[in-house]
Amino acid sequence: MTRVALISGANRGIGLEIARQLARKGVAVVIGARDLDKGRAAAQSIASEGYLVDCVRLDITDSASISAAVDDVDLRHGRIDVLVNNAAILIDGPGGFKSSLFELDPDTARQTFETNVLGPLRLTQAVVPVMQRHNYGRIVNLSSGAGQLSDMRSGFPAYRMSKTALNALTRITAAELASTNIKVNAVCPGWVRTDMGGLEAERPVEIGAETPVWLATLPENGPTGGFFRDQRAIPW
Repeated sequence: MTRVALISGANRGIGLEIARQLARKGVAVVIGARDLDKGRAAAQSIASEGYLVDCVRLDITDSASISAAVDDVDLRHGRIDVLVNNAAILIDGPGGFKSSLFELDPDTARQTFETNVLGPLRLTQAVVPVMQRHNYGRIVNLSSGAGQLSDMRSGFPAYRMSKTALNALTRITAAELASTNIKVNAVCPGWVRTDMGGLEAERPVEIGAETPVWLATLPENGPTGGFFRDQRAIPW
């Protein structure tokens, strides 16, 4: 049996690399992208290597788009075994990494939470019933050390708060699904060289994708409700 993975925001960056690494493991990957042309190009870049990959239009800020995408994947593949909530934005300003809470525009906070928290929530709500049909699922939420309460600092406050909320979503979802074979975990990929991370970031996407891929392919005795970096649990 071939597992099927849906990855949001996977037409570039770490999402695309997660898709590539999962495909190399024999997973049938579906790239979710707001721009279908970009999604198709990304899918083709992996398919050209001989792997199973597909794409679907997916805007995680649009409930109708989420429903349509999940229905489409379910119709074409008959299952969704893995969900990687990867799509996210970092739009704090002014000052970027030095942006202050006291200068945070409420609209920036709303947009950030819409994408980084409500998007994964809606997508999880749509996908879990498909997973439950087969009593199998692996949900991976791309979080960040920036959301750790144990090491909370200043800078890009909307992004930080959204990732803390995503961690809470991870814990709640894992608790509600504890009696099933659906495992739910959050991951900090580290500071990765992507459009969001910037050229000064420490890690290439290949390294950043390794732990999300590990969590997406956990065995039945694997962890759930955890927060991981480099395949090791880290504090919330």
